Amino acid sequence: MKKLSITICALFISFAIYAQSGHIMQGIGAVNMSMGGAATAQPLDINGAIQWNPAALSAFDDKVVSLSLGAFFSSPELSSSYGPLSGTTLDDRGTSIMPALAYVWSKPDSKHTFGVSAFGVSGFGVDFPEDPNYPQDRMGNSNPNYNPALGNNPISFPQRAGGFGHIKSDYMLLQLSLSYAYNITDKFSIGIQPNFNYEALELAPNPVSPPSQTLGYPTTDKASALGFGGQIGVYYDSKGLLKLGISYKTKQYFGDYTFKNTYLDGSAAPDVTFKMNYPAIFSVGMGLSGKKLDFALDVRIVDYDNTEGFMESGWQKTGIPTQPLNGAVNGFGWRNMTILSTGLQYKLMKNLPIRIGYTYNTNPIVDELAFFSVSAPAVVTDAAQIGLGYTFNKLTIDAVYHKGFRGKGSQGTLLSPMAYHPTANPLGAIPGSSVSYNMETSMIQFTLSYKL
Repeated sequence: MKKLSITICALFISFAIYAQSGHIMQGIGAVNMSMGGAATAQPLDINGAIQWNPAALSAFDDKVVSLSLGAFFSSPELSSSYGPLSGTTLDDRGTSIMPALAYVWSKPDSKHTFGVSAFGVSGFGVDFPEDPNYPQDRMGNSNPNYNPALGNNPISFPQRAGGFGHIKSDYMLLQLSLSYAYNITDKFSIGIQPNFNYEALELAPNPVSPPSQTLGYPTTDKASALGFGGQIGVYYDSKGLLKLGISYKTKQYFGDYTFKNTYLDGSAAPDVTFKMNYPAIFSVGMGLSGKKLDFALDVRIVDYDNTEGFMESGWQKTGIPTQPLNGAVNGFGWRNMTILSTGLQYKLMKNLPIRIGYTYNTNPIVDELAFFSVSAPAVVTDAAQIGLGYTFNKLTIDAVYHKGFRGKGSQGTLLSPMAYHPTANPLGAIPGSSVSYNMETSMIQFTLSYKL
């Protein structure tokens, strides 16, 4: 049992999770994903209830264990232009694995319901290869292999040619939760949930580090941080058609990352620290249930405006008039986002439901700050899901297919601290340049649930 526990922990920590709603997973498990992520007032399974409203766990009066595993694929595209140079770089990341584990227990005559879970709730990652087709480096030396007939992407040029070179990021957040729901009446319940978090982040190059005049931006190892937070909720079930739910997940507070930096030539670079918390999320939901149909609708507000690592933007200042900037960035500069999740379940038979879901996300990335989010373009505006389940006695198998559609993405200009002016050009926008990115996603996921 001890070896099995260590193996499960290693499984969750080692896999990267990729989000579609900002950097937040829109749903947990095959059932919740197939309903578009809506579960604040429609707890069809324990995963959705734990993730979005712990009070909704009162709907379960059994001992249920759930294991989910999915394969997620994203295909970001990064484009930029400067003068006659323009091109697009495709992501090389490939498929990622998504695990989730939960256990809930209660009794039919009890007012108390308990839960424990380990979810990957957040993540982003890109792997844009370096574009070697540059005309000349920053010193004016011509590239003998330059081919003007081929496309070229200025932001992906090597650092010696004024670009970022190989752009890679890898972020994940594992959340361990202890959930408790209490039935105040047979129709109304409250819930509380402390969360314990582990996050890890790797960046290449590392934009929160000041660059060297000769060696450029360094890369960093994968740094990690521990954090904590909580969630509270209320849930109302009329025992007829209508269900209502409200929940609030507090900001998840983390310690600082300490990045161990290395320049591209292998020499050591100064260490830097960076704080990136997880935003508070307010959710309100409605559910309608009949004999054959279950409908769910959730609206969420994600508070990026007040979250460290996301609310800051621009270049770090030195306080030295002759050298006002050090070339490091302050943060992503994201704004609050709204998420609309809705889903419909129809029971073909008692043990064979089918589900469809839709998720809409506003874009938290401000166009003029798009440059700062090149390593985290994890935004899909529209996503659709279809799923089904089948119950064999005490075992239920659920499956979902998700498709996130490529939209217009985000578009701004290339930025440089060299073009900075405190009033005329505070972001350092480069005239005649552009940078843009978008992505689409797809996923297949299975969930096994067993009533003990």
